[in-house]
Amino acid sequence: MKARAEVRKPWWRLVAGVVWLLLGLGARQAGAQDSLTYRGDAIPAAVESTYRKGLTWLVKNQTADGCWPGSSGSEPGVAGVAILAMLAHGDDPNFGEYREVLKKAINFILQQARADNGYIGTSMYNHGFATLALAEAYGSVQDPRIGPALQQAVALILASQARNSMGGWRYMPESTDADTTVSGAQVVALLAARNAGLAIPDKAIKTALDFFASCQSGAGGFGYNSAGEGHEGGATSAIGGLVFALARQKATAAFKSSIRYVEQIGFAQGGHEYYYRYYASQTLFHGNMSAWEKWNLENLRSLAGAQDADGSWSGNEGQGFATSAALLSLALNYRYLPIYER
Repeated sequence: MKARAEVRKPWWRLVAGVVWLLLGLGARQAGAQDSLTYRGDAIPAAVESTYRKGLTWLVKNQTADGCWPGSSGSEPGVAGVAILAMLAHGDDPNFGEYREVLKKAINFILQQARADNGYIGTSMYNHGFATLALAEAYGSVQDPRIGPALQQAVALILASQARNSMGGWRYMPESTDADTTVSGAQVVALLAARNAGLAIPDKAIKTALDFFASCQSGAGGFGYNSAGEGHEGGATSAIGGLVFALARQKATAAFKSSIRYVEQIGFAQGGHEYYYRYYASQTLFHGNMSAWEKWNLENLRSLAGAQDADGSWSGNEGQGFATSAALLSLALNYRYLPIYER
């Protein structure tokens, strides 16, 4: 049984240099004792075994340039979720067993960023997940390039929203319409960057939440780009609930009704299975611990049964994304990443 990794409050990531001076590697290596550190139960052996198999596949199948083979594997967004899956396990990112894989994946993302505006990849999907990975790596991975790249990536997200007539985001930075899937990736990235110490305007978050609210039906689910009964999807509803939770809007009717909706969906949500599980696990974790605990057991059983012998999972977006997203749907058992705090 692996002891659950420590969950740290957002303050420790305020400035990367100060973090390393004050906490140093000892906080991750020796487990510094302080009153603001959460320690939970031991990690179930089945979770650890399943998770390590998936990480082993990511390590063995990373390409020389730092991404992953197959469908979508060469996109920086996939490298981003792979980075998150490794960081979420709680191993030291600079000296642990995944350090070289993390280094190559982060370097791949940084090389994909445009020098003039920080745009990462060729779609806002990629940009959002890659920015989230940089935000979670900032202050824990020793690479002086991460901070400036994160700042530039966040600036592009904010500039894109300012041009958007709906207050959200779509496929390109210049898009004037919006949808909840692309917008969800940007909101989570912005809130992770805020946790990391970057100044994110409250207005940007409120405007984004207003867009999500406009897509919520009376039943509590969220549509792709509009509201209305029958328009709700599993993934979009889980995304909608999560952005309200991470924005600290759990007391709102919008969040409470979204939790009830996701609980009703359960695992019967249709396509994009691992994408959905990635978001639904987090939404339930934030909204209803008893519902999450039930979901977590079923999710573990289901994922262990679907995991290939080599440790991977296969899905619509390819093995790299499916494997990383499947792992992240289990990563709440570790509760290590700041974005995974309650």
